[in-house]
Amino acid sequence: MEKKRVVVTGLGAITPLGLGVEATWQSLLAGRSGVRRITRYDPADLPTQIAAEVTDFDPVKYMDFKDAKRAARFTQFAIAATNEALHAAGLDLAKEDRTRVGVAMGTAIGGADLIEEQTIVFHDQGIRRINPVMVPILLPSSGACQLAILLGAKGPTTSPVAACATGTAAIGDALRSLQYGETDVMFAGGAESALSALDIGAFSRIGALSVRNDEPQKACRPFDAKRDGTVLGEGAAMLVMETLPHALERGAPILAEVAGYSLTEDAYHIAAPEPTGEGAARAISRALADADIAPSRVDYIVPHGTGTPLNDVAETKACKLAFGDHAPAIAISSIKSMLGHLLGAAGSISAVAAVLAIRDGIVPPTINLEYPDPECDLDYVSNVARKMHVDVALANAFGFGGQNAVIVVRRYSGA
Repeated sequence: MEKKRVVVTGLGAITPLGLGVEATWQSLLAGRSGVRRITRYDPADLPTQIAAEVTDFDPVKYMDFKDAKRAARFTQFAIAATNEALHAAGLDLAKEDRTRVGVAMGTAIGGADLIEEQTIVFHDQGIRRINPVMVPILLPSSGACQLAILLGAKGPTTSPVAACATGTAAIGDALRSLQYGETDVMFAGGAESALSALDIGAFSRIGALSVRNDEPQKACRPFDAKRDGTVLGEGAAMLVMETLPHALERGAPILAEVAGYSLTEDAYHIAAPEPTGEGAARAISRALADADIAPSRVDYIVPHGTGTPLNDVAETKACKLAFGDHAPAIAISSIKSMLGHLLGAAGSISAVAAVLAIRDGIVPPTINLEYPDPECDLDYVSNVARKMHVDVALANAFGFGGQNAVIVVRRYSGA
């Protein structure tokens, strides 16, 4: 079966930098950081007291009160981002065959904040005070299913869980469904809200988080020699993806083409990346092969770029393995330096950035890159956005357990 071409026609985002795609994008280009001292609770007893929180978010602006009450915060973010993407795509679902409209939306942590909250309720007040809809709210699959219900989407609903590669894996699931004719339209992306005290404490215990509490906006420092860990963030990003024939038939705005995808496994360690970057390089190479694009054609990479000592070196090695002599010519910029690490939503917001870089001919910077690490010696677009023509972009996402997901996005060049 010949694979169908797949295009992006709508984008949506809720992030620490803004309630919407354009607000987020302009903040990224300006090099603004969304990292602050945690405000949701007093973090004084935690080693890491900073995070990238979404602020001024009122779920009732995006859904009715009852739906908001029955949705975890990560699902609320996903619904808001999906509404924006749907509007941007100009898609009238009333005119669609709903059995050919699907949802691929993942989360790495799901409703862990609700578990913490309801555990305290149970111990303090007893079983009768537990939220009666706790189970369907906290399940990682609940976000995708609630989106499908609200959209009336009766095609495949998938909710991949691949740690920090989740958002990219969801886009990959959507791509395959569209390529092989199972669906005409897919809503794809990731969402996360894992900033509870337990979440922050647990990530701190494994040494993953920065403790630069006195300088929160300088805390996430991908590829910098003085980096000391990542910073957690929250939010969601969603894409409307369609087969090219379907998009052309309805006169949709085409932002870019999703051309390739790969998911590989390090099979090395439950938390640390494989140090040579071999598994991640294999994901990059296979995604390019899937897209039928030569490595030398890649202009820009939105890296995983977490700002942890091990990850940044491994990713640099992976790029060198995959691209060889072309690696130094590729612009690479970590948006996590500003957004923090959105875990299950990280890959999907990276995909949004890749699409917008193609659309606007500019790539955001890696901020806080003041002391380059000799082991991280590629072009990381330090501190200032760069105007450049982008035809082909990659979005990398590498998760705990060694899951490596990569998508290839290219400029749409006509039917």
